[in-house]
Amino acid sequence: MKHGKKYMDAAKAIDRATQYEVADAVALVKKSATAKFDETIEAHIRLGVDGRHADQQVRGAVVLPHGTGKTVRVLVFAKGPKVDEALAAGADYAGGEELVPRIQKDGWFEFDVVVATPDMMGVVGRLGRVLGPKGLMPNPKAGTVTMDVTKAVNEIKAGKIEYRLDKTNIIHVPVGKASFSEEQLADNFQALMAAIVKAKPAAAKGQYLRSITLTSTMGPGVKVNTTRFA
Repeated sequence: MKHGKKYMDAAKAIDRATQYEVADAVALVKKSATAKFDETIEAHIRLGVDGRHADQQVRGAVVLPHGTGKTVRVLVFAKGPKVDEALAAGADYAGGEELVPRIQKDGWFEFDVVVATPDMMGVVGRLGRVLGPKGLMPNPKAGTVTMDVTKAVNEIKAGKIEYRLDKTNIIHVPVGKASFSEEQLADNFQALMAAIVKAKPAAAKGQYLRSITLTSTMGPGVKVNTTRFA
């Protein structure tokens, strides 16, 4: 893959062999975010677990102290008064059965997070094939299957993000925008890492945090010192 001049200049300032302290890594990533748009800053965390085993799965959610810098659209599956409660809390959409054909047949995906009350999971389950691959299925571990829709919507709007292992045992999550201050990005990153360390499965053997990389949308990756979180 060919990289442009800006990327190459930014890459020169980063020593690939060095694991940087959080403050230094954040400063370098911010400096390398030179695109004309407000780049997303992402963390990529490789874990020493095997996600194919249920007892080594790492999944959960954390509220980032300074949010993600992104406006998140929330869809709530509920019925009766819970629909009104969800909308009053700030959900972008709320409803029940009538939303299923819209998603299944019309390919409607104008939302980023799906919340469901437990009594609606039978309905939502019918959408598993379309919501699952997009990572949109509500999950109790992420706090998106709950009767407390007000709390769920408020937390998501405040900057709650979900983290989970991909097939290569890496977690990919946003920790903010390039326009954030270094302190805000460091705070968000520390909150994320605390949650992932806390979520370490009892069945995990050996080194849990294999590697941590911070990167902006268009910039090079910066390695972070893993021993800080061990």
